[in-house]
Amino acid sequence: MSQLPLKKFFNTSGLVYKELQLKDKLPNMSEQEQYEILATDGMLVKRPLVIGDDFVLTGFREKEWNEKI
Repeated sequence: MSQLPLKKFFNTSGLVYKELQLKDKLPNMSEQEQYEILATDGMLVKRPLVIGDDFVLTGFREKEWNEKI
């Protein structure tokens, strides 16, 4: 399991995120509620997303990707 906060997995620049006004709602949502909302629409998940044996990469940051892959 990743040690990243769940907010890191949300596509915060996406239309669905903005339509649902999640910027204001996420801080008051439980972890379970955040998991459930992420599971409702693939457009809410930040891309690219790579999960390795001992790391998780969200979004593309070239330096971070070069170090891990």
